[in-house]
Amino acid sequence: MHIILTHERADFDAIASLLAAAKLYPDAVPLTPRDINQNVRDFLTLYWDELPFVEYGNRPRGKIEQITMVDSQYIPSVRGRSRHTRLRVIDHHAPGDHLLPETEATLVETGAAVTYLIEQITHANITVNPIHATLMLLGIYEDCGYLTYNNTTPRDARAAAWLLEHGARLDVLREFLNYPLNPAQTRLYHAIVNNLETQTIHGQQIMISAVQSAVHVDEISSLAHKLRDLYNPDGLFLLIGFDDPQNRYVQFIARSSTDAIHVGRIAEAFDGGGHPRAAAAHISGGNLSKIYNKLIKTLYQQTTPAPTVREIMSYRARTLSPQQSIQEAADMMTRYGHEGYPVVEDGKIAGILTRREIDIAMRHQLSAAPIQQVMLAGEIYVTPDDTVEYLQKLMLRERVGQIPVLENDEIIGVVTRTDLIALWSQQGERASQAVNLRNRLQATLPAAQLKLLEDAGQEADKIGCSLYIVGGFARDLLLKRPVLDIDLVVEGNAIKLAKAMQAKYGGRIRSHSRFGTANWILEGEIEGVERLDFVTARTEFYRHPTVLPEVEQSSIKQDLHRRDFTINTLAIRLSPEGFGDLLDFYGGYNDLQNKHIRVLHSLSFVEDPTRILRAIRLEQRLDFHLGKRTLEHLKNALDLLPRVSADRIFSELEYTLHEKAPEKALLRLSELGVLQSIHPHLQAGERFVQQAISLREDLRDTPWASIKAQMIHYLGLLTFPLSTEDAEQLIQRLRIRSDLASILRQIQAIKKIAPQLAAAQRPSQVYALLEPYKDDALLVCWLAFDDAAARQWLATFKEKLCCAQPIIGGQYLIEEFGLRPSPVFTTILTILRNARLDGEISTLKEEEAMVEAFLRNHLS
Repeated sequence: MHIILTHERADFDAIASLLAAAKLYPDAVPLTPRDINQNVRDFLTLYWDELPFVEYGNRPRGKIEQITMVDSQYIPSVRGRSRHTRLRVIDHHAPGDHLLPETEATLVETGAAVTYLIEQITHANITVNPIHATLMLLGIYEDCGYLTYNNTTPRDARAAAWLLEHGARLDVLREFLNYPLNPAQTRLYHAIVNNLETQTIHGQQIMISAVQSAVHVDEISSLAHKLRDLYNPDGLFLLIGFDDPQNRYVQFIARSSTDAIHVGRIAEAFDGGGHPRAAAAHISGGNLSKIYNKLIKTLYQQTTPAPTVREIMSYRARTLSPQQSIQEAADMMTRYGHEGYPVVEDGKIAGILTRREIDIAMRHQLSAAPIQQVMLAGEIYVTPDDTVEYLQKLMLRERVGQIPVLENDEIIGVVTRTDLIALWSQQGERASQAVNLRNRLQATLPAAQLKLLEDAGQEADKIGCSLYIVGGFARDLLLKRPVLDIDLVVEGNAIKLAKAMQAKYGGRIRSHSRFGTANWILEGEIEGVERLDFVTARTEFYRHPTVLPEVEQSSIKQDLHRRDFTINTLAIRLSPEGFGDLLDFYGGYNDLQNKHIRVLHSLSFVEDPTRILRAIRLEQRLDFHLGKRTLEHLKNALDLLPRVSADRIFSELEYTLHEKAPEKALLRLSELGVLQSIHPHLQAGERFVQQAISLREDLRDTPWASIKAQMIHYLGLLTFPLSTEDAEQLIQRLRIRSDLASILRQIQAIKKIAPQLAAAQRPSQVYALLEPYKDDALLVCWLAFDDAAARQWLATFKEKLCCAQPIIGGQYLIEEFGLRPSPVFTTILTILRNARLDGEISTLKEEEAMVEAFLRNHLS
C-alpha cells in the first residue's frame, strides 16, 4: 500500500499538495490529517465528495510499502510502516533535522509546495476539474500572498496561470482566503496589536508581540498573515503564552519578507522549524518573558545587517558650483552619462541639479544662465552608514535619482538609482556578496606571488589606497580555468603604491603619470614574479562611436563599469581587511553561474564595435551564450565595424586566431554577419571548420607533422576561398603586416597554378612550380585543395622534392672543369637537379657525364 500524508495544522498548500500528489499517484491513498485549519476544513466540508481524500481515522489497514509526505519533511509513525517502507518527501523548505538519510527527497525552491506537483501534472497531461484547480490555486495564493510575497517564484505564477486556464474560481478564493476571525481570534488579535513593538535590528524593521491568553486559540498563523499584510514589516514575531493548567506552553509564530531574516533558522533556537519566510515552534512550559529575551538575543545573532549606502555607493563624486552655466552642466552630463550632480558652494551642499531641470532650461534657451536658477536647493545627502531603505525614501521624497554621500562634512561619493537597481538585481538573483576567494588564491598562486599580493594590499592600505585584482583573472579563477596575467587596479595613486613596493623589495619602476600607471620590474628578486603592473582606477568617455576613449581617474566601481562584459567586471579585494572578497557591482558572478555573456549597457557595442569580436571570442572559449538583448545590441552595431581603424579590427581578429580552436569563434562570427562586415566575401563555413580541425589534429602522418598550427595557417584557410582581388582588398583593409600578407599572396598564387600542378607528369615540373613558395602557404593549400592530384604533388614536394640538389656544386665546376663563375652555372645546376628529380641520373659519375655533354653542346 502507498499512502500520501501531509503535516498537522494543515493549511491550503498542504491539502492542495495532498490532492496533486493523489492525481500523480492514483493508486495511493491520500490521508487528511487530524488537525486542519478552519478555512480549509470548511472548504473540505463543501467539496468533500469531489475530492479523493480519506480521513486519517478511516485509513485502510495493512502493510505500507511507500509513504509520500508533501509540504513537510517529518514523516510520522503509522501502523503498517516498517524499515522496508520506502519514504519520499516533496517539500519547498530547506533540508531540516527531520529529513531522514534514507528518504528520497525532492526539495524545490518555490513559494508553494503544490507548485512543483502541478508542474508534474502538466508534464503528465493529467486533467483537473475546476474544483481541483481551485483547491490547488488556494494553496499557491495562500502561501504566496496572492503572488505578492517575496518567496513567490515565476514557477508559482506559471502554475497559477495554468490552474486559471483549467477553471479555478477566483470568487471561491476570495471567500476562503479572506476568512473572518472567530470571537476568540478577534480578542487575541486586538491583544497582539496592543502589545506590538517595533525594533530596528541591524537596519531591519522587526515587529514583536508577546501576550498571555487565558484560553487556547486555534490558527494563530492566520493572525500572523493579517498582521504582516497590514504592517508589512521586515520580520514579524508573535509569542502567545497559553495558561492552560494541563498544558502550559508558548506558541511561537514568525513571518519574514526579506532574506536577511531567515525565520526558519531563528525558530530552530526554540526547537521549531520552517522555511526562510514562515516558521513556528511549540515551546512547552516556557516562561514568556525569558522566551522574549532569548528571541531578542537570537535576532541580533541571526539577522543579516540591512545593506547600507557604503555597500553600493561610488566614490569620488563630481560636483558643480552654483555659478557654472547650464550649458556646462549639460556638457558634463553628456560626457559622463550621469543624470544629476551635487551643487557645492564653499564646501557645503547647496542643492542638486538633475537632467530634468537641464532639459527644461535648454528648451527655454537658458543655456547661459547659472545653475543656481534651476537647481533643487537644499542640503540633500546621505551618509555611508544610512540604510538603503532610507536612501530609497529620500529619493522618493526629493524626486531625485542621484544623491551625494557625506562623511565628516565632506562629499566622498555619490549613490544613484542605478546602484539601487543593481542591488535589487543581486538580491533577486542571490548574487554572492559574501564570496571570498582567499582559499582559491592560495590554491592557485605560487606562495611567493601570493605573499607579494598580500604585502601590496597592506602597503596600499598604509598610504590610503585600495588594491584589487580585476578582469579576466577574477573570471578565470572563479571558473577554475588557468589564470594568466594579474591586472591590478589601485583606487588612489598607483605610482605611489608602486614606489612603496620598490622601497620594500627593490627593483625598477617605469611610470606614466599622464595615465596613472606604473610597471614594477622585480629583476628576479622574488621567485616566479618578474613584474607587477599597477593601474589607477579610471573612467572612460567616448566622444564619438568607434574612436578610442578619453580616460580620467575614478573609483573601482566606475573603473569596472568601463569594461566590456559583466563577467569581466569582477574584482578581488587585496586590502588586509577583506582580503579575497569578491566585488560584483554588475551581476557578473551570476552571469558566470548562468554561462551568460552580457554587455553593461545598450551602447557598449556602439562605443566600441571591436567588442563584437571580443564577445564572440569569449562566448566560444568559455562555452557560454550571448544574452538575448546583448545579441540584439551586437546586430544593431554591425554597420559601425567598417568605421573602426584597421589596426584595431585586425588586432581583435588576431586574438581570435590565437584561440585553441579559433574555428568555433570564426564560424559564429560568420553566422552573425560579422566577418561579412569586415569584407563582404569573407565567411567561414563547415568546410573551414573541418580544415581547421585537420590542421590541428590530422598532420601526424603527413610531411607537415613537425609543423604546429599557427595563426597564419588559420588566416590562410579563412581567406583561401577569396579571389585574388578580394584577398588583396582584405590585406589593404586590415593593413595586414608584410610577413603575413606575403603568405596570403603566395596562397592565392598557388591557387592559380593548381591546374598545372594537377596535370604535371614529372617531379621537375612540380619543383619548378612550387619552389618559390614557403611551407606555410603550401600547407594551407594542401589542406584546402579539392583536387587529389594537386594535393598529392604538394605532399610529394614537401616530403621528397623540396630539398633535392645535385652532388655537383659551383665550386666543383670551378675546380674540376676549370669554369669561371657565370650565369651558365645556374643553368648547369638546374639541369642536374631536374635530371636527378626525374630519376635520369643518381651518381656523381652520371652528373659529370651530363655536365661534359652540356659543355660540349654549349661550346659548339
